[in-house]
Formats: sequence, C-alpha cells, structure tokens
Amino acid sequence: MASEDVKASELAVEKIVNLAEEAKLARQEIKPTSHAVISICKSLVAGGVAGGVSRTAVAPLERLKILLQVQNPHNIKYNGTISGLKYIWRTEGFKGLFKGNGTNCARIVPNSAVKFFSYEQASKGILYLYQQQTGNEDAELTPLLRLGAGACAGIIAMSATYPMDMVRGRITVQTEKSPYQYRGMVHALSTILREEGPRALYKGWLPSVIGVIPYVGLNFAVYESLKDWLVKTKPLGLVDDSTELGVVTRLACGAVAGTVGQTVAYPLDVVRRRMQMVGWKDAASIVTGDGRSKASLEYSGMIDTFRKTVRYEGFRALYKGLVPNSVKVVPSIAIAFVTYEQVKDLLGVEIRISD
Repeated sequence: MASEDVKASELAVEKIVNLAEEAKLARQEIKPTSHAVISICKSLVAGGVAGGVSRTAVAPLERLKILLQVQNPHNIKYNGTISGLKYIWRTEGFKGLFKGNGTNCARIVPNSAVKFFSYEQASKGILYLYQQQTGNEDAELTPLLRLGAGACAGIIAMSATYPMDMVRGRITVQTEKSPYQYRGMVHALSTILREEGPRALYKGWLPSVIGVIPYVGLNFAVYESLKDWLVKTKPLGLVDDSTELGVVTRLACGAVAGTVGQTVAYPLDVVRRRMQMVGWKDAASIVTGDGRSKASLEYSGMIDTFRKTVRYEGFRALYKGLVPNSVKVVPSIAIAFVTYEQVKDLLGVEIRISD
C-alpha cells in the first residue's frame, strides 16, 4: 500500500512538473523575447532613417510637384521642372526649395518605419499561410503575394500618418504672398482642427488608400521580384556567384520599382492633393490666383474631383507634376530601399524576407 502511495505521489509530481514545463514553453512562445523586440526596434529605425534621407534628398522636386498639382490653370507660375525650380529660388530663396520638408520628415520617418516593418510582418504572415495552403514548406512569395503584402503595408502606414500628410500639403503650397500663413506643423494642425474640424485632417484619404495599393504594392513587388530574378538568372554578369546584390544594382532595382508604381498611381495623387485644399478659406496664392480671386476649390468627393479636373483642364491635368515627380521618385525610392538595407546591415538585422 505504502509503495503504491509513493508511486502515485511520484506520478502526480511528474505530471505537475510536465504541466509547468508546458506552461513555461507556451509563455515563451507567446511572449516576445528581448531579441525579437530589439530586432523590431532596429527594423523601425532602419525604415525611419531610409524615409528621412530619401525625402530630404529630393525635397525641392517634391515641393514643385505639389505646386504643379494644385496650380490655378488661369494663373500659371510654375511652367516646367527647371523653370519652376528657378522661380522658387528667385522668389523664395534656398529655404523655399525645402518648405514643408520638416513636416514631411516628421511624417515620413514614422510612415517609412511602419511601412517597411509592416511589409516584413505581412510578408511573413502571407508566406506562412501560402506554405500551409500549398503544403510546401520551401515555397516562396510570388509577385502577386508581394503585391498584397506591400499594399497592406502601404495602407497601414498611410492611414497612421495621414493627418501629417494633409498638413504638409498645405504648408508646401504656401508662398510669401499667401493671404494667410501656417507658422508650422503644430499651428497648422490646431488651425485646421479649429476652423474645419477633425474630419478635415483626412480629406483625400480615400484616393490615397486606392492609390497606395498599386503604388506601394508595386514598389515592393517589383523591387523584391527583380532582385530575386537577378540573383537566380545572373543576366549579363550583373551578379556574381554570391547571393547578395551590389549597391548600384539595388539602386537600379529601386529605380525601376519606383517608376512603375508612381506612373500607375499618379492620377490618384493629384486628386488627393486637390481634395486636401478644399475648405481652406485663405488658400495660398498658388491655388486662388495671387489671393485676389474669389473662386474657390469646390470638390464634393473623389469622383467629383476626377470629373471636374478632366472637364475643365483636360485628361493631362491628372498628370500635372509628373515630370518632377518622375525625376524625384526614381532616386527617392532607390535611396530609400538601399538606405534601409544598409542601415539594417549596420545594425545586424537579417534583411531577407522572402525566403
């Protein structure tokens, strides 16, 4: 009897120990390790640095693009890329070329950080589901799946930082002769909230969501797919026997990705900018014509903006600012991708996310 009680006690203790070990393992699986947290932080830092560096490098072209997008067709000031940059320099000086860049960086750093991080997480999740569905643990992401991951990342990042983009658009189009000046990001936010309400901070959000799907989605899909293709096929001796691409080759991949994405999504970007100006009773001279015109921008929504833009200014108006944007977007996207990967290399974070 005594021996049976001892055995029963030993079995009970062993069961309790096993349950404790299982609970410990479960907690370890659920609770992220310190290494995982550090890796996430490094990924966010790399994405933020990539966004800030790339946008500052092309800030003058970014401002000119927005000015062209919302320019009053009856009061043309910015007529072309070179002449437009010269006009800004002549009337506003060197600082005018970078007007709105501080707000842009305040927006793009968290936007870029969230976008790159969201893309990695979405890619991992989609790849896991794809492998489970196909039953092939060695399966890789297809271009279409990368497009989906990029679209998810773009929507999350854009929605999280959209009020900053709206404010940046208004600050950017101000000139020295504007009837009213936003003194900065905080002043612009408070003024818009007070005069137009919270919903005004999300004007143009819908075309942004629609546009971000092909834009960001194609950026990531084309960039990652092109890199994989170059590594596997090694055309024209562009890639050696290693599995890593050089900086110049990655820059070229980023340039191609940026060109494809921005060309497809550009009309939606024009519509978004125009919708952001609606309701600004003291709109800058670039919009209303030296502040003397009483005509105001009246768009009731995305479809109405498309319709009126095409009706009164022609189909080409949907591509206003495309040239400076094309000149800007190629180095911007290329610099962003390469900076992201270089910073992650320096921080010691694994960058391959499609394997």
